[in-house]
Amino acid sequence: MKFSERKGYKKFSDTIQTQEVNETLKNLYWNALHIFIWNDKVFFSPFSSNNYDNFFTFLWHSYYKKPVDNMPDFHLQIVREYFFSTEWFEVYDFLEFVLNYFDNIELNEFINVVSEKELSGYRFINGIFTEVTNKQEIEMLENALTDADFPNVKAHLQRALELLSDRKNPDYRNSIKESVSAVESIAKEIAQTPKAELGDALKEIEKQGKLHGAMKKAFLNLYGYTSDANGIRHALMEEPNLTADDAKFFLLTCTSFINYLKAKM
Repeated sequence: MKFSERKGYKKFSDTIQTQEVNETLKNLYWNALHIFIWNDKVFFSPFSSNNYDNFFTFLWHSYYKKPVDNMPDFHLQIVREYFFSTEWFEVYDFLEFVLNYFDNIELNEFINVVSEKELSGYRFINGIFTEVTNKQEIEMLENALTDADFPNVKAHLQRALELLSDRKNPDYRNSIKESVSAVESIAKEIAQTPKAELGDALKEIEKQGKLHGAMKKAFLNLYGYTSDANGIRHALMEEPNLTADDAKFFLLTCTSFINYLKAKM
């Protein structure tokens, strides 16, 4: 992990790619197209040349909107040059067009796996790239990460982000635990019970009239997924295939709850 990421100088908006497609992500998107389409022997077979011609004619006409009687040869090289010179939003324009044309379930799933692993803020769902991290969520987390009034909360959230954003060795399980620990930290401060566990701290905040019982119950149910209760490891933390989306959900949800509790102080 880079120094800027470890020390918190890199923003969440730089980690989650919402207005960016970095070089690695763009390369992997292109590789997906190459594996499933451009390198397909059937697609380029002389016995099915219509596959090739039809696609590029349709691309030239419907996507580039250029005269089809002036299409160049070596279509794929032209497309490649275009793809690697595009703005981030044009990458998703192009991918939407190609994915909808071929409607290949395996390709669509692979694109989403790449998007998740590289922390893209978008997923291909029902024919369109849909935002999974919005501007408000990003601002909410970045405000929490720059709040010097609660250093322990900030430290847990920063660690959760580090574990989530480590491209080489992400640790989603411990990222989730750090997110919940951030909530536990703020709850102890508000309840003024430094040795209490989260459940007891939230009960004290409820007694103070600063937390509705239903809200307390909802978060404790969520907390139950990440903790040992009566010696039993709960379902989510047993799950061997925790994903970046799981960790990001907890990071954003816990941050939102932290901000809610701060407002009650």
